[in-house]
Amino acid sequence: MKRLIAGNWKMNGLKMAVQEVESLQRKLTPADMEKNDILICPPATLLMAFKHKANDLQLGGQDCHPRENGAHTGDLSAEMLSDAGASFSIVGHSERRQDHGESDEIVKAKAEAALRAGLTPIICVGESQADREAGKAIRVVTTQLEASLPATEGHFVVAYEPIWAIGTGLVPKTDDIAEMHGALRSAVGADIPLLYGGSVKPGNAGEILSIPHVNGALVGGASLKAEDFYGIISA
Repeated sequence: MKRLIAGNWKMNGLKMAVQEVESLQRKLTPADMEKNDILICPPATLLMAFKHKANDLQLGGQDCHPRENGAHTGDLSAEMLSDAGASFSIVGHSERRQDHGESDEIVKAKAEAALRAGLTPIICVGESQADREAGKAIRVVTTQLEASLPATEGHFVVAYEPIWAIGTGLVPKTDDIAEMHGALRSAVGADIPLLYGGSVKPGNAGEILSIPHVNGALVGGASLKAEDFYGIISA
């Protein structure tokens, strides 16, 4: 399968960010596109602008509401994201789970909503530092994944992001990533892309992407600048 290199811009980016997307596209070569699917998940305010500029890139939302419509002030449905040009939606990112109290049940409902709207959900899972130090990382993550998987049929992606590595500069040992991705592969089968996320940068992307069962990366801060993101894509 092609690698999926996904950029999660989080709550970053104003209209001038279109220039970074245009700069990234100028750097991409046919060989890059042959090997990789490249996805950007910007703030929803930028989706329409990117839709008209990001010809070589796929677009995604950072979250979606389980319902198709209704009295849910401030929320966006998966159908709205699709209408704005998205083909993916991140669900269950640890920042949503922690900051908004999202349970596995809610993440599952959001993954099902994404599939309903024709989007590919990227289901995020990951353990805390305490779980890792207690030797419970694999059990915690695989249990979390099982409870977050959609009951409806459809293609999805799994992103493993150890919570303690997100934005900290810390990265698990290669053997630890390999062990976790092997466990996730056993849980979801051979056809589901598995991404690694957590302080992925141009300097470590090559090593991470060469680990067995790592089919791509979910990139945070390093995806905001075209030069850094391209360094990961070309790793």
